[in-house]
Amino acid sequence: MQALWMVLASFLFASMGVCVKIASAHFNAAELVCYRGFIGMAILWALARSQGVTLATRYPGMHAWRSLVGVVSLGAWFYAIGHLPLATAMTLNYMSSVWIAAFLVGGALLAWRPAATAPRPPLQAPLVLTVLAGFAGVVMMLRPNIDPNQMFAGLVGLLSGLSAAFAYMQVVALSRLGEPETRTVFYFAMGSAIAGGAAMTVTGMSAWPGWPALWLLPIGILAAGGQLCLTRAYASARTQRGTLVVANLQYSGIVFAGLYSVLLFGDDIPLIGWVGMALIVASGIVATILRARAAPGTPAEEH
Repeated sequence: MQALWMVLASFLFASMGVCVKIASAHFNAAELVCYRGFIGMAILWALARSQGVTLATRYPGMHAWRSLVGVVSLGAWFYAIGHLPLATAMTLNYMSSVWIAAFLVGGALLAWRPAATAPRPPLQAPLVLTVLAGFAGVVMMLRPNIDPNQMFAGLVGLLSGLSAAFAYMQVVALSRLGEPETRTVFYFAMGSAIAGGAAMTVTGMSAWPGWPALWLLPIGILAAGGQLCLTRAYASARTQRGTLVVANLQYSGIVFAGLYSVLLFGDDIPLIGWVGMALIVASGIVATILRARAAPGTPAEEH
């Protein structure tokens, strides 16, 4: 059953991407982040109340840092969705697992200090190859002959995956301190509303489009629904194998995004782009497996 919850979560996140892409024609990324935050706050406040979970926290600084990097990731992802094929933006955001693998490799090397009795640590060939394959997939997706405007959006999308990796590691730290996920996601929604509102003072507000503004509602609702399904998926996975299955099924979101790209938006993604996506998905899955072996039982990544 946990597998179905994760597939549903991935479908909801991809569907949210569709709404973001449509709403991007009427609102800038800062506005989308702000409105998504307010809608998410309302939903999560109601959920926390129904669960009897208090929103008071002993770790405001950690929540502030998690919200900061999470908002950077969200804003970059929304910008990429508005300027790239949905499948491409979705895949770049899912690079977070590859980035975390890169951090593990880099961290092991930086922690080493020369000593007569301390040889240089091995480079962990599987992790290194995983990272290299992931970035090779990025190069294939953002090939040199891509439109310059899309190249910038691609780099922003890559930033969304990088900052998502930092946000994930902060979520891990909060989870280990016993913070309920409802509370963590609520403060992320609050941070999104505040940061998005602050950014709007720089980017300005778009003219209110009328009925198309209704696309803002499903963005917040689908995001909250996806997060709840993702949480249920990991809560239902009571073994390490089940957790691995759930973690890897998150990449089904790229499949849904690819179908949306072609069927709804008529995106023309060349063969090399699809191969690059497949390479990134494979790298992410391998990175997830290697990471689980190193530290089993880590919690879910968020979107």
